[in-house]
Amino acid sequence: MEKFVLIDGNSIMNRAFYGIMGSKMLTTKDGKYTNAIYGFLAILFKLIEDVKPEYMAVAFDLKAPTARHKMYEGYKANRKGMPDELAEQMPIIKEILRAMNIDIIEKEGYEADDVIGTLSRYGEKQGLEVIILSGDRDTFQLATDKVTIRIPRTKGGKTETDLFDRNKIIETYKIEPKQLIDVKGLQGDTSDNIPGVPGVGEKTALNLIQKYGSIENLYEKIENGEDDLKGKQREKIAENKELAVLSKTLGTINLEVPIEDTLENFKVEDWDKPKVLELFKELNFNRYIDRFSLRGENTSKEENKEMFHKIDKTREEIIKLIKEQKKMIFYIGTNKDENEEKIIKEKISNISIYNEEKQEAYYLNLENDLIQEFKEILEDREITKTSINLTKTYILLKQEDITLEGIDYDISIAAYILNPTNNKLDIDNLIEQYLEINVQEYIGEKKEQVEQINLFDSMIDSNENTESEKEENILKSKYELYVYSISKIKEITLKKLEEINALDLFYKIDMPTVEVLSNMQWNGMYVDEEELTKFGEELSSKIEELTKIIHEMAGEDFNINSTKQLGEILFEKMKLPVIKKNKSGYSTDVDVLEKLRREDPIIQKILDYRQLMKLNSTYIEGLKPYINPKTKRIHSFFHQTITATGRISSTEPNLQNIPTRFELGKRVRKIFKPAEENVYLDADYSQIELRVLAHISNDENMIQAFNNGEDIHKQAASKVFKTPIDQVTKAQRSDAKAVNFGIVYGISDFGLGEQLGISRKKAKQYIDEYLEQYSGIKKFMEDITEKAKEKGYVETLFHRRRYIPELKSNNYMVRQFGARAAMNTPIQGTAADIMKIAMINVYKELKNKGLKSKIVLQVHDEMMIETPLNEIEDVKQIMKKCMESAIELKVPLVVDISEATNWYECK
Repeated sequence: MEKFVLIDGNSIMNRAFYGIMGSKMLTTKDGKYTNAIYGFLAILFKLIEDVKPEYMAVAFDLKAPTARHKMYEGYKANRKGMPDELAEQMPIIKEILRAMNIDIIEKEGYEADDVIGTLSRYGEKQGLEVIILSGDRDTFQLATDKVTIRIPRTKGGKTETDLFDRNKIIETYKIEPKQLIDVKGLQGDTSDNIPGVPGVGEKTALNLIQKYGSIENLYEKIENGEDDLKGKQREKIAENKELAVLSKTLGTINLEVPIEDTLENFKVEDWDKPKVLELFKELNFNRYIDRFSLRGENTSKEENKEMFHKIDKTREEIIKLIKEQKKMIFYIGTNKDENEEKIIKEKISNISIYNEEKQEAYYLNLENDLIQEFKEILEDREITKTSINLTKTYILLKQEDITLEGIDYDISIAAYILNPTNNKLDIDNLIEQYLEINVQEYIGEKKEQVEQINLFDSMIDSNENTESEKEENILKSKYELYVYSISKIKEITLKKLEEINALDLFYKIDMPTVEVLSNMQWNGMYVDEEELTKFGEELSSKIEELTKIIHEMAGEDFNINSTKQLGEILFEKMKLPVIKKNKSGYSTDVDVLEKLRREDPIIQKILDYRQLMKLNSTYIEGLKPYINPKTKRIHSFFHQTITATGRISSTEPNLQNIPTRFELGKRVRKIFKPAEENVYLDADYSQIELRVLAHISNDENMIQAFNNGEDIHKQAASKVFKTPIDQVTKAQRSDAKAVNFGIVYGISDFGLGEQLGISRKKAKQYIDEYLEQYSGIKKFMEDITEKAKEKGYVETLFHRRRYIPELKSNNYMVRQFGARAAMNTPIQGTAADIMKIAMINVYKELKNKGLKSKIVLQVHDEMMIETPLNEIEDVKQIMKKCMESAIELKVPLVVDISEATNWYECK
């Protein structure tokens, strides 16, 4: 029997929108939201795959009032409007459906349910099997022997559908599908604001219809005294006949909508592939493009075979070739290595090389330390090196006693500069983004492609090769594709970097930073394990002591870490005011506890307890696994492709995030010490972001303050609070400091008020007065936001771009975030670029002078060097000179240098 699929467009878009929200909704580069579209298509394609329909239509609601609105003014009156982020996706999904030649039905005065109901009966009359896809169970009333309802649901992260035909509904509800209209008439529907009969819920309504068959029959029995209802229930039902009848009418799907389209209009046809491809490209739906082969034959496997040649050459031949060409495009493959002494627990297993001149890819298995044969060319700085994730490669090679020289091009860094909010910078994703090739599909690795002929089938003879040989050949094929792709992506990204004037940024800042960060990771920071253990014991003792105090204050023992038990103590036993509740009960998060701080002394103790617990788990127990047993150092990973502003970040562990705001947290730094006969030299830029702000904004007052060596916070306090500078109090200076730095981050009056503990009105006065006094800054803030809206991006002084699509959002909060990012990025990003230049220059000077001193840490505006005692003065001079001359601004850069025997003592 031929099948006719009917889809409730609004219902499925809603479901997809809320189902794929996460922490950050899917967007395109220019800020279009796409999560609902993506999810809708996923559900649609799954349905088409399962059902294989001959006919299909999608119904959408229109904004115009329907007959139900005219009948009952309160109909759907309680519904909130469609979110802007969803509304902007509706025209796009319709455009896609039209490009797929799927009929769209919208009728003024009628809802999508009415259109679907009418078409379902039309389909039945045409002898078709009708399948309705909707998230709305109201459609159950349409089920018959030939009409099935499919309701999508998420299970294990995958979308599945529950099927409801007439028999399933009878089995579930013990009534016929159309009788569900009567059930709704009695119980009403809060989501549609259908009143129903007061006091009648779903269970009662279902029991009544199972017994009496319909609303009409129920009231006939009541009027004739033939019912068995009693008391208040009978009274309420009897009094509300009109409401019940009205609610039934409102809940009844109209089966007679005037629709001109005929069966021929609903026939499933071939897509307009060029149009669908164009739309999917705009939306970055590469998976769907690949899935349906929308790019056509130009990316077929046969043609892809000719992209490059897979040639077998000996190591000697490859090394000779690289020496002649003076360049090396390579990709290193690894296997896991359980050696705990390694910084990266991996071992080099193979290397792929690409010869651009002959378009040849070479693959070599490097088990048994054969990487040593490449040591000479890898350490030759005259041979330029191109690859991906060269910081990791540097460490992997260093573990093999090979120091990588001639670092020239890292495609992940190039891609990051081109789009700093792109967090998909691994090789597979970059190949998909820039070459539009899905690696897994390309080499036939996916399970659903088991029957597909492998791309390199000529190399694999299933009759002759063993399984391990097949795996090796697939691996070989993948790595040859990787190294070819690195070459092509370099070609593409190099051109794009030139187009956005970012070549100097790439070659003079970000690429030299690779070697600096690689060495920082290799150097690591020594940890005094005895000091760490002692501090851990002290924390445990304090936690135990606090636990006893909290239990005494509560009057009983309980698990302080249990939200449920803590909630019961605070809000049921102690009767503290309930601030917030969630599905699992009382909320006891930090915001709630902060608001309760003045209600009872126990709250402060709980906050102290949580602070100590976090300190112990994150910075005592949490640091221990990262201490290398051989070096006794922590070798944190430093990244330059994670933050949107260009700042360097640290992971495994995050050494940039060790607490400094409270003394006990700051003491974690005491465990980090230089080697014997060494000290830490810590150089910190003084107010670098404010100095950058003064330069970029060209604000006369701020420039004057910095050039005269004035205290910028005192100056701001003097101007904002109308106080002579020599009479500014410590409190005024502190408030002005918060405004100064708050302006850099686009702080709001609400945010400043919260920070300073003052009213929002007072905070707004501070900000307004500040911007009046520093008019250059005010103009900068206004201009940069307008320029960002116009261009779609902002830049640092070194042309590092950040695209800000949020400024075009219909959502006010999203636009506000975009405005803050537009103001902050040029400042914070320029400061980050300056620090990178300083690090590069310091690193080069240390290297050129043959000093043993080494950079071991970078935290935002601070650089730390581990220095032998006999090199202290030389290194201080190098740090001061390189950091203060990193860039020439309209104001001086000032660096403060301190000397200490542990990190804690560094100023």
